[in-house]
Amino acid sequence: MSKTLINIKRIYEKPSGEDGYRMLVDKLWPRGVKKEEAHIDEWNKEVPPSTDLRKWFDHKPENFEKFCKLYEKELALKKDELKRIKSIARKSGVTLLYGAKDPHINHAVVLLKVLQHLK
Repeated sequence: MSKTLINIKRIYEKPSGEDGYRMLVDKLWPRGVKKEEAHIDEWNKEVPPSTDLRKWFDHKPENFEKFCKLYEKELALKKDELKRIKSIARKSGVTLLYGAKDPHINHAVVLLKVLQHLK
């Protein structure tokens, strides 16, 4: 079985040849990023957290642990989409792009973990 390569990266970072398939995984388009300069292959609006969950979390560190559990429950209902992302990753690698400022406390971290453990 081939190794699945999935990474996360802020959309504000420069694209790299190592990014593979670039997938924006935010529900809202990131501020200050021009669509023609984003170099994305896909804007996936299926896998970001629900609007209610995103607003509740509000990128507050004290909410992150509970956010992770709630977001994982949401993702559990999207197995087909998660499998599709893994399939792309097997072919070309995938970089999940997000707009959040904190590289450790954001939904892309949770999504990456879920994808890495998906069978």
